Amino acid sequence: MKKICYSPIGIVHSEFKEKINVPIQSVFSNKKGIIEIYPEFSGGLKDLDGFSHIFLIYHFHLSKGFTLKVKPFLDDVERGIFSTRAPKRPNNIGLSILSIERIENNMVYVSDIDIIDNTPVLDIKPYVPDFDQRQNVKDGWFSNKIDRKEYLSDNRFSF
Repeated sequence: MKKICYSPIGIVHSEFKEKINVPIQSVFSNKKGIIEIYPEFSGGLKDLDGFSHIFLIYHFHLSKGFTLKVKPFLDDVERGIFSTRAPKRPNNIGLSILSIERIENNMVYVSDIDIIDNTPVLDIKPYVPDFDQRQNVKDGWFSNKIDRKEYLSDNRFSF
């Protein structure tokens, strides 16, 4: 198998300093943060201010190793890693949808952040409703699991 390597384009600044008590998805967060894009990539932010949301793709830098079956945050049943959003993944890639508050130079100010401070950023993609919303979706085992307004991480995943 060919090895694929990525280099970060920036870093996340957030109030979350530890891996516990972090919202498990951005939809459950009301916290703000800053995505600092390294100067050599800041030209890529041109025109991003016309969008309300972004997909932030990042590296779970505190996650070590992986397992193919986990008990995810919203369940006590063991599930296949690819049917969850758990951090202990073969490639440690995270994905969040964040609201853009404003962009100043190489700083993207966001809300709804669910990412640990100092997390390396791999990419930013604009959220485009006509591309990203789907009809007739199924939510698998998540069905009937989301009934509260706040879900925070615990220590079930040793990093």
